[in-house]
Amino acid sequence: MLFSEMGLSPEILRGVSELGFVEPTPIQEKVIPLLLNEDRDVLGLAQTGTGKTAAFGLPALGKIDTATTTPQLLILSPTRELCMQIGRDLENYSKFINNLKIVMVYGGAPIDKQIMALKRGAQVVVATPGRIRDLINRRKVNLSEIKTMVLDEADEMLRMGFREEVDEILKETPREKTTLLFSATMSPDILNIAKKYMNDPAEITIGKKNASAENVRHIYHMVHARDRYMALKRVVDFYPEIYGIVFCRTRKETKDVAASLMKEGYNAEALHGDLTQSQRDYVMQKFRERTLRVLVATDVAARGLDVTDLTHVINYNLPDDTENYNHRSGRTGRAGKDGIAVSIINMKEKGKLKLIERSIKKKFDYQPVPEGKVICERQLFNMIEKVSNSTVNHERIDPYMDKVYEMLSDFSKEDIIKRFVSEEFNRFLDYYKNAGSLNVDPSKAEREDNDGAKFSRSKKGKSMSRIIFNLGKGKGLSKKDVIDLLVNASGRKDIEIGQIEIFKRASSVEVESKLAKKVIAELNRRTFKGVNIEAEENYEFVGNDFRDRNKGARGKKKKRQRIAS
Repeated sequence: MLFSEMGLSPEILRGVSELGFVEPTPIQEKVIPLLLNEDRDVLGLAQTGTGKTAAFGLPALGKIDTATTTPQLLILSPTRELCMQIGRDLENYSKFINNLKIVMVYGGAPIDKQIMALKRGAQVVVATPGRIRDLINRRKVNLSEIKTMVLDEADEMLRMGFREEVDEILKETPREKTTLLFSATMSPDILNIAKKYMNDPAEITIGKKNASAENVRHIYHMVHARDRYMALKRVVDFYPEIYGIVFCRTRKETKDVAASLMKEGYNAEALHGDLTQSQRDYVMQKFRERTLRVLVATDVAARGLDVTDLTHVINYNLPDDTENYNHRSGRTGRAGKDGIAVSIINMKEKGKLKLIERSIKKKFDYQPVPEGKVICERQLFNMIEKVSNSTVNHERIDPYMDKVYEMLSDFSKEDIIKRFVSEEFNRFLDYYKNAGSLNVDPSKAEREDNDGAKFSRSKKGKSMSRIIFNLGKGKGLSKKDVIDLLVNASGRKDIEIGQIEIFKRASSVEVESKLAKKVIAELNRRTFKGVNIEAEENYEFVGNDFRDRNKGARGKKKKRQRIAS
């Protein structure tokens, strides 16, 4: 099917044609005809970069009555950047529709100017939840005539804490309207909104629910925690044409990693919550223009960024929330292009990696951290390829060539090439000439703590196994709950329990290996607060040096959790 065959208005088709659009993406092919032919609510499940803006935007714009300037289409997006991107896209689509006005309202910009724009009249409002609620409270925007309401990246909005704002905004809109909700994941919160505010929505899914984009390859490198930054540099060096985002867990780590990369000559900068809006805009402008190749960011700072053609996403740390991994990796491999998501982990994070695999329904490929020789080869051949493909401006360069030939007359062709390569390439050769391996073999059952210390057995010499399961803080799970579950599942009050890790939607715990299968089988028959437990074994510890791992930050041994009989 072509856009010209969908029944879009001539004005919309002209705008689409000028943008070079000919064939719709899968979600556009499903959503556009449905919205053109029916006033039907739609629950769309698709990853970022699949063409959602055109999917809801083209049919909605075609239904606008330009004879009135009251808002008829309201689009909520989680961040300023995405709000602006959606607004720009809609302006391009509606370029040839006379008297149609679009206003974007978002935080971090003067509200007075936005109020004036609304006062002048607009049929389409694209907004972030916080700013539109502020305008509603000030009675500066009229939503009583809204015909179509769109919640884009709804899961991101809820994860950012905008549930209250979304509820208040939806209550300000008419009951009789078309509601379109688009999300990359199907969470209970999304289902609750759909149930509360949507009327028999048509569910349209592109790909598998809660699965990652099909054309993103997921790989991981395993290193000691102390070597994480060194591994990051090798990853960046291994991909000479990298254009990507490095995700860190905290603002401080983001600043430190970006500062270290910049100090060593890498084309990188940080994006975090401590930046002013003007600083953030400056960094993002450089990144969009590709004068900046590597952006180091936190999840919060990067939410809603709409940057196309990213080659890589690098997880300097795995996210605590497994759903956040989907949003990270979904920023590459967009619009049908291939992308790579790289995770740098240590042995302590193997359990979390497995939880993410289950969440995205894909396996990670293990790859060793590239060795120095391989990196040098990649850099050298990339440089030679760039030279081979460079354009020569004879008119500008020819006047200098006689002097150049004279200066190089004592050298052979081979000498000139070697000297040229050395001049451009010595930095890599010097840096990697004595570089050793950073790799930790993931096939070994040895586990590593943050200092690289190996451990495996309890103080009594018992072999321990790690169990992972689908409950976490989101269900109110506590360490006491975990202990109670294990005691009941094992039927033993004296069961030895090791480290307990509780994340938002999943958890892991160490138990005696001889009891692991029984505990897993029993857990899988049980429920917790109405949720069926799904448990499985991750890996088994071997060896006899468990105590080293149990030392605290000041060298004091942590007491192992034990249930007394």
